[in-house]
Amino acid sequence: MTKIKVLPHPEICPEGAELQVTPGTSICEALLDNDIEIEHACDMSCACTTCHVVVREGFDSLNEMDENEEDLLDRAWGLEPDSRLSCQAIVARQDLVVEIPRYTINLAKEKRG
Repeated sequence: MTKIKVLPHPEICPEGAELQVTPGTSICEALLDNDIEIEHACDMSCACTTCHVVVREGFDSLNEMDENEEDLLDRAWGLEPDSRLSCQAIVARQDLVVEIPRYTINLAKEKRG
């Protein structure tokens, strides 16, 4: 089992969390399976950026990004060098520290709306 430490997020996971995850699971699936309701507007089909996360530790242990994910990430709110779409980032055996950005594109539009 691999440990994912989720840093606190004011709405989604205020206390933060530590999850035990089977390698081969996407970060998005792991979060949802543990009642952390990360947004995933495209149902994990790599068609949006709402499940964007920043991998603070363990980034290099994840599967490589494909071109589609790289292109979509360019549109993510708060993009950082260690950003991934959590629906595409597959957990390996190295423990991870993950931060869910405060805003998504959808949430930013709602706040302005």
